[in-house]
Amino acid sequence: MVSLTLLIVVVFVIGYLCIALEGFTKINKAAIALLMFVGCWTLFMINPGEYIAGLTPETTASTIAGIIDHHLGGTAETLFFLMGAMTIVEVVDKNGGFNFVRDILQTRGKRTLLWRIVFITFFLSAILDNLTTSIVMIMVLRKLVPNHKDRMIYASLVIIAANSGGAFSPIGDVTTIMLWNKGVITAAGVMEEIFIPSLVSMIIPTLLLQRSLKGELALVDSNMATDYEVLDFSKIQRKIIFALGVGGLIFVPIFKSITHLPPFVGILLVLGVLWTATEIFYRAEHGDNEGIKHRVANLIAHIEMSTILFFLGILMAVACLEEIKVLENLGIWLNDVSAGNHFIVTGLIGVLSSIVDNVPLVAGCMGMYTVTPTGDMAVDGIFWQLLAYCAGVGGSILIIGSAAGVVVMGLEKISFGWYLKRVAGAAFVGYLAGILCYWVIRTYLW
Repeated sequence: MVSLTLLIVVVFVIGYLCIALEGFTKINKAAIALLMFVGCWTLFMINPGEYIAGLTPETTASTIAGIIDHHLGGTAETLFFLMGAMTIVEVVDKNGGFNFVRDILQTRGKRTLLWRIVFITFFLSAILDNLTTSIVMIMVLRKLVPNHKDRMIYASLVIIAANSGGAFSPIGDVTTIMLWNKGVITAAGVMEEIFIPSLVSMIIPTLLLQRSLKGELALVDSNMATDYEVLDFSKIQRKIIFALGVGGLIFVPIFKSITHLPPFVGILLVLGVLWTATEIFYRAEHGDNEGIKHRVANLIAHIEMSTILFFLGILMAVACLEEIKVLENLGIWLNDVSAGNHFIVTGLIGVLSSIVDNVPLVAGCMGMYTVTPTGDMAVDGIFWQLLAYCAGVGGSILIIGSAAGVVVMGLEKISFGWYLKRVAGAAFVGYLAGILCYWVIRTYLW
């Protein structure tokens, strides 16, 4: 008889392939992700006792409900963070907050703009996080690059730069936050030793992909800004909106470190403050006019719900794989076949993180390995630092390998196949170059 575990894995793989072939099937990836979620957990429920010891008919319902609630709680934190960040960026964007950023970055040279964008994204993602930074930069790109084909190249490099920038910062990616909170890496250690490999993993793909951009950008229609001018916000008000929005996003990790509340709580705080400020501005400028389309209450309706539902489906499907110990067993197998070579183990984990969510992969590694006083497994040892790098940067190899990639995929309508053909190879070369760079640093400099 075919095992339930195999059936669950088959459902996940089939769903993954359908997501990858979205351009061919013409079926929205969110629908497939939701079917994956329901299919995997339905199979799990056929015989949950196979995975959970001590179940009885009386305790099955409550136990399974607790497990689902646990995973859904973690997923909901990500979804609320995403919705809050997307709303904040949309509010800043639609009310003209990014106009002066557009003016600062504006240039006629396509390649000049590319380098400006990737470096800003790289460093900004270390301060914010790769997900929020990607949303911000896509909004800025829409003002600077009217041609969608060109913008897909820029957007792809935003994904790569955001993931690379997030990898060298203890607050730049969910996985680095996990490792930092666990105490296996330090802020100083990861920034000192992962910065250069992360920078290399961003520069090499940019050098390779800039060849696709030739000539100069078309002039942005001066009338593009009129949509914002109808609000009659003053320049000072626009800067206040920008400061509250982007400054608030920067404040989120500080709020978390002070209160120890989850990041989504900080995002909702920023959204509440920004919402209140814009309402005050609207009252001052337009009185009680409720029909203004750029108020926060109206902008929330424009959030990409298909992206949110895609996240829900993917994260809950991966949670099922985590629950049946597939990811944990995969990590054990990687350790066996690599004969304990930590460069190979973490390198393969990075490649896997481009296929499945890197959070449960890193969580599995944290549960499998223990910290030692010295050696590769010590605090700031080779294994833990490489895990931070590989899990973060490896997500750029495929567009659905990171939260930043999934969001950009939805915002810019980039297909899995296009990214695989045009970008994945360059991202993989940069990923390997960063690992080589780290090896040189640890072997000859430290």
